[in-house]
Amino acid sequence: MRTALLLRQTRMHFPRLDVDQIKIRPIEKGGSDRKFYRIHCGADPAAAGLILVKYNLEREENRHYVKIAQFLDAHGIRVPKIYFHDPAEGLIWIEDLGERDLYSYQHESWLVRRAFYESALDEIIKLHALPESVCVEMKEHLPAEFNATLYRWEQKYFFQNCLGRYFSVSESKRKELAVLPALREIARHLANASRSRRIRSRVVLIRSVCRACRHGASRVAHVLSRTTTGKRDHN
Repeated sequence: MRTALLLRQTRMHFPRLDVDQIKIRPIEKGGSDRKFYRIHCGADPAAAGLILVKYNLEREENRHYVKIAQFLDAHGIRVPKIYFHDPAEGLIWIEDLGERDLYSYQHESWLVRRAFYESALDEIIKLHALPESVCVEMKEHLPAEFNATLYRWEQKYFFQNCLGRYFSVSESKRKELAVLPALREIARHLANASRSRRIRSRVVLIRSVCRACRHGASRVAHVLSRTTTGKRDHN
């Protein structure tokens, strides 16, 4: 979808915004099939704005993005606020939490990073502490659990993006490794285990950082779609 059209739709749903001050740019980050755009609503580029999400209507799990976000927010789990959802166009305008994610603090001392990790894990604990009677209402909105097929896909994604793009392992070597029987066995083993879907440092956004103490609150942005439980052990 062209940027000009996204701008027109933003102005239509947020008429109080200054038309001449609205700027939009794509966010080139992540491996999702959704597209993200940062919308600045003022002359100051540091001023608070919006994030516009454009999702593929053909992928069923994308249609549940907002429902999951609203559920998490209702139970006190820090996720971006949903400002407007246009399900017919597959567009969502959400709170902009800034550009600093947990990964961007990788070179900070552990004293600094520890507070951020603990803040993020506190949000995950809230999710796991919800009773099953509460979670069951969201079952129809959650994506498929991690089965062996999905784990195999994750392995292929690792070979392509980590080994190939980051470590420059040759394609022939990657193909050789990808067919190892042990990997298929690992996928079957993991599919039968209780675990949570992953949460990655690049999708945990850090905001409200105090310049003096460097402590801040984290919001688990990725929780909206992928960091839901695959199989839960309720014992």
